[in-house]
Amino acid sequence: MPTKLYVGNLSFNATAEDVLAHFSTAGQVISVDLMRDRRTGRSWGYGFVDMENPAAADKAVDLFHRKEFLGRTLTLNFARPIENQKPRSRFHSV
Repeated sequence: MPTKLYVGNLSFNATAEDVLAHFSTAGQVISVDLMRDRRTGRSWGYGFVDMENPAAADKAVDLFHRKEFLGRTLTLNFARPIENQKPRSRFHSV
């Protein structure tokens, strides 16, 4: 069963190929999805990596959490399903 990891504090210059190659050392990577601004294409500095199974995801967290990659210290967490997150609003009440 694939396991999705949140990867934060990525270098703005990191490509999906860079992340794929790096995470492949921990196990088989199913997919890499880096978040980018739709209008400008500029990286937001975070993304998601789907590892083949929970064991590979655990190994990736052990190997890469709080470790440097392309000049930045990565933050890794197991991604939460969207339905378990609080809704976000662009407008704040006063």
